[in-house]
Amino acid sequence: MLTPDQIQSYRDQGYLGVEGVFSAAELDELRQVTDEFVEKSRAVTTNDQVFDLEPSHTPETPRLRRLKDPINQHEIYRRALQHPKVLEIVSQLIGPAITSNGNKLNLKLANVGSPVEWHQDWAFYPHTNDDLLAVGIAIDESTLQNGCLMVIPGSHRGPLLDHHQEGVFIGAVTDPCFQSDAAVPITLKAGGISIHHTRLLHGSFPNRSPKTRRLLLFQYCTADAWPLMPNENPWETYVATMVQGEPLNVPRLAPVPVRLPLAEPKVSGSIYEIQRGLNNVNFGDEPEKM
Repeated sequence: MLTPDQIQSYRDQGYLGVEGVFSAAELDELRQVTDEFVEKSRAVTTNDQVFDLEPSHTPETPRLRRLKDPINQHEIYRRALQHPKVLEIVSQLIGPAITSNGNKLNLKLANVGSPVEWHQDWAFYPHTNDDLLAVGIAIDESTLQNGCLMVIPGSHRGPLLDHHQEGVFIGAVTDPCFQSDAAVPITLKAGGISIHHTRLLHGSFPNRSPKTRRLLLFQYCTADAWPLMPNENPWETYVATMVQGEPLNVPRLAPVPVRLPLAEPKVSGSIYEIQRGLNNVNFGDEPEKM
């Protein structure tokens, strides 16, 4: 699926946009199921293990911000995780043996949609090596106006920036020297996918348009990358996350920068909740034309 030039661009810049990966029929299924979850969120008043709500959410006007762990909420999402075209692309970038260490569906509904401040995924889950990436499936057209992903090309080759404030992890860049002048948008037609390296700096504006932007996000890891943060039943958990290939019990160690996301955040929940106490925000205003 990827040309040698695309692969090299990913190595150099840390991201790709690939159009036409999902068919119109596949998108229709994803939209229908997603609409059903938005409808179900009417009955929810606070964030829980499945639904993350916009602050303006009400039963009369349901505003779902994130569907947590979608692959365990509906088979349609699990099929998307294992989509042959997606796995073929991912295999070209991190190898044929693949695990998944996370999934979510972020919704920026029309004229709403919370921003996500600048961060590096690597700050949340460091591993023994950094052959990790995230794939975003554009269920709708993704534009600058409706809050598409913003990235800083080449930043995956730079340092891991501090994501702590007042001694605790806050899930956003707090380095006072950080500059976002080189940021570019990843715009996509519906059915396209974005790919970004785990260390790439990225974030997104609120949706200030009448067009909804829903992005299904899957995190993929090479099978010899092991998490540095402890979890229960590590082998069983690891085996359960295999998407393709065979498990490996010999982690590959690489000289990668690591800063543990400790002490833990003052609030628990999604990235939206963790970032709420951030002192200096970047994505609260209207996006400039680019």
